[in-house]
Formats: sequence, structure tokens, C-alpha cells
Amino acid sequence: MRDVYVLGIGITSFSRLEYPIVEIAAYSSVVALKDAGLNRVDHVFVANMGAARVNHQTALASALVDHLNLMPCGAETIENGPASGASAIKTGWMAVASGLHDTVMVTGVERMREVNNLEATDFVASLTHPYAEQIYGVTLPAMAGMFARLYMETYGVTSRHLAMVAIKNHDNAMLNRFAHLHEKISMEGILDSNDAMTNNPFVADPLRFYDLCPVSDGGATLILGTAEMAKKIGKPLIRLAGVGQATDTHCVHERANPTDLLAVRGAAGKAMEMAGVKPGEISVAELHDAFTILEIAESEEVGFFKKGEGHIALEEGYTELGGKLPINTSGGLKAKGHPVGATGVGQAHEIVTQLRGDAGERQVKNASKGLTVNFGGFGNNVVSLVFVRE
Repeated sequence: MRDVYVLGIGITSFSRLEYPIVEIAAYSSVVALKDAGLNRVDHVFVANMGAARVNHQTALASALVDHLNLMPCGAETIENGPASGASAIKTGWMAVASGLHDTVMVTGVERMREVNNLEATDFVASLTHPYAEQIYGVTLPAMAGMFARLYMETYGVTSRHLAMVAIKNHDNAMLNRFAHLHEKISMEGILDSNDAMTNNPFVADPLRFYDLCPVSDGGATLILGTAEMAKKIGKPLIRLAGVGQATDTHCVHERANPTDLLAVRGAAGKAMEMAGVKPGEISVAELHDAFTILEIAESEEVGFFKKGEGHIALEEGYTELGGKLPINTSGGLKAKGHPVGATGVGQAHEIVTQLRGDAGERQVKNASKGLTVNFGGFGNNVVSLVFVRE
């Protein structure tokens, strides 16, 4: 197999965007093409979860190729729930590594705010099992609430730890002009004051409003290519060195231990093994924190911390900017935003930005290796990526 490098990156703001979904995808794509110094690619992959249902549009990849006048390159749309973005990157990696293509463009996009929050919640809930979960009204916040309660009772995680994740990631998002939520929050404001229940009401006990990510629109793009092309561009050489994917039971209640995210463990382990990297060598990570509890749980499953000790590392400042292993420097899904099809590509965009040394005020010192975890369903289909600066 050939080595695969990142040639260009592009992103929109993650927020509420008043543009058709194809134009959102086109914006980040054009930025990435310009960043790579290219006007053509061999193939286009578009990651998207809900355009058919939410935006009444299918065949997004074909539409994007036409919109950008990239014909006759190949094009296809990839759907893997909230892990669609990293799945599309994985597919693009395979296309270049195999020798099938020399350049591919991977664009993730979602326009979720075309519908109201209740409709968006119902749309995302379609990830759950139709007969064992959906029929009983289970939503992803409800699933996360049950997971959080069990995790808290088992490992001693408290509501303060969850609030610490939210505060940290909001602080990081304040330094990211593309983030959805530019809102500084404090422990007093969301947990300790008399107004906490008003400011931060329960959504799915024990999870409160500020434990959940926003509903976002947005697009993000990576252009992948060969080593020869990467050297010609003249930017820092960022190699997509590891790709891993794993699955678990569709129904969470069928897992031997529901607090074990085995697909996260498997996907990250495969990605790091392929890259020849150990957890302790990772400089910066973007973990899928659609709910604050997931950052803590995933930080343990990927091997950064022992099981049940992620919240202790959080208390010690280990995962802050300036800490030994900064996590979610972009603001994470929690504050950067979560346009589901774009999320995995957005995570990769942040890691590449960090490894290039272009992250400005949120730059991690001497960042050389980065990991992403893109979480599909409720941990039943997970994709992890490792990027290395050479």
C-alpha cells in the first residue's frame, strides 16, 4: 500500500447556516482545493447522514461535483450515522493507498437546522434499534443519560466532572472562530448558583442542558493524496498513518457491560497499531463528546487513562490546553458543534491544523501525532484515525 497524506483542508463555521446544503459542502471544498493548490481531483466522497430526510436531497456527491464543475471525476455519498465523516475519510484513504486514485476529496456536510430541534432529535434517534429501542421512544440524549448514570455509579464520576468537560470545551471553542458556541461558562453559572436549574436544566437525568452538544449546520473537507503530491505542495507533511473501525451490538442493553465502549477500544487500537503509535505518544486528540460523559469514557477506552480514571485526569488538568494531553482543542462536539455528517471530517481538520502548527491561540506545543474518535450510533460503529507529522 502507498502512504497517504493530507494535501488540503477546509471548513465552514459550525452554526446555523442559511445556505442550501450543496453550497455548504462547496464552500469547505473550495477552501480545501485552494489550500492544496489544486483545481481537480480524481474522486469525491461526501459524508452525510440526513439530507434525504431533512433536506429532501439525495445523491449529494453527484450534486457537489456538478456544483464545482469537477466532472468527470467519480463521486459517491457515504452514510454511517454520526461516524459518516471518518468513514468517508477511511474510504478516501483506501482509494489512495490502493493506487486506485492519486487525489481524492472528502467532504462532510449536514444542514440539520432546516428542521426544529424536536425533528432533529427524532431524526438522530433513527440510529437506535427500531423494535427494541425506537418503539419505546428512546432518543440519543435518553441513551446517554442512562449511560452517564451507570458510569457515575460505577466509577465515581460526578456532575461536577461533567461540568468540567463542558467548561473546558467552551473555553477552547472561544479560541476557534469556526465553533458554534462562543459562550464562556462557569461552574457557578451552570451548577453551583441558585439559578443553575434555570440556566442548566435537566434534559436526561443526570445530563443537563450544557452536557449536550448543539444542533449544527456545517461542512468540512480533507483532500488526500500521494507522498509525491504532498512534497510538491510545500506544506508540513501530515500523513494519515492509521485507520481503525470496529462495531458493537446495536442495542446497548445487549452488551455484557454497558459501560464498556468496545467499538471505541477496538477502532482506536487498530488505528494506533497501524500507525505504530502508542496512546502515550499522542500529542492531541479530538474525541466524540456529543455528551460530556463520552469524552471521559472514550479517553479511557483509547488507552489514555485507566478505566475509571479519566475524570481524575480531568481534575488534574491533564486534558486542558497546556496539559499533558489536550483533548478537544477545537471545542469538541460540545461547543464546536455537531453537524453529524461533517463531524468526523471536522475532527480531522482540527488535528491537521494542530500538526501544521496553525491553531493560533489554541495551538498545542510540539504537536506531532493526533488521534480522532468518530462515534456512530451509541457506540455500535466507531471509526478512529491517527495523523502523524513527518
